[in-house]
Amino acid sequence: MAGSNNGRSRLDDSSEYDRKSEVQAFDDSKVGVKGILDAGVTKLPRMFLHNQPVIENKLDSDAATKFSIPVIDFEGLRKNAAQRADIVQEIRDACENWGFFQIVHHEIPSSVMEEVLEGVRHFHEQDTEVKKEFYSRDVTRKFTYNTNYDLHKAPTANWRDTFYCVMAPNPPNPKEIPKVCRDVMFKYMEYVMKLGLTLYELLSEALGLEPNHLKDIECAKGLFIAGHYYPACPEPDFTLGLSDHTDSGFLTILLQDQIGGLQVFHKNHWIDVPFMRGAVIVNIGDLMQASSYL
Repeated sequence: MAGSNNGRSRLDDSSEYDRKSEVQAFDDSKVGVKGILDAGVTKLPRMFLHNQPVIENKLDSDAATKFSIPVIDFEGLRKNAAQRADIVQEIRDACENWGFFQIVHHEIPSSVMEEVLEGVRHFHEQDTEVKKEFYSRDVTRKFTYNTNYDLHKAPTANWRDTFYCVMAPNPPNPKEIPKVCRDVMFKYMEYVMKLGLTLYELLSEALGLEPNHLKDIECAKGLFIAGHYYPACPEPDFTLGLSDHTDSGFLTILLQDQIGGLQVFHKNHWIDVPFMRGAVIVNIGDLMQASSYL
């Protein structure tokens, strides 16, 4: 969802506005964005209105043909050294030129990916009173749910609820995870940790290092899962689901559903990341740059 110039005019309609009080009241309610939508809101609360210019897709028809997110096939990874070397080179090129790539024929079964996406939906679509038990900003808890981790600091809120779960290096007690998504979270953790180790090996080789280098410096030690949920929005032209941002210092493995919506900024263009059934998206953030100084 994108902000707009119309959104800025809406901001000017209110001469007096106490954002701090509105944010605190919303946070105290523990209902999340889904909760206020379920309550029948037809206009966005002021805290969600963005005052930034329209984020338009600058991609013209020529650029659409020229630019596409790299897709790397892992099917031959374990077959022989030559195929592995080709994959390492593809990863090196993708990291240098994009910082993003998609992987097909990886280690996570499509069924598990579909289950974890369903688990995210099922958690967020539970009754509000059930979810309130998990609504918190206490970073010491293994599992929390809230709206915008930076809600009290950001100038504008995004139309998004998220649950957060610390799965490694010290896995949570199963009872700390909501039953509606508990089993698939632990199943997904096993597969994504294996894929993470594989990626760190390949990234190490792409940097010209020994395969275990990034693993040995504990880059693969932790696992943090975030399950974003974007409810229908009554005024989508006035807000965002997720602001433009960069990830730094860690490797991110993303799943998106068929609706899609993820974009990458590349050579002054916003490029759509197409939905590919069975594929995972990898965002290296600033990891490779940081690792090159180690």
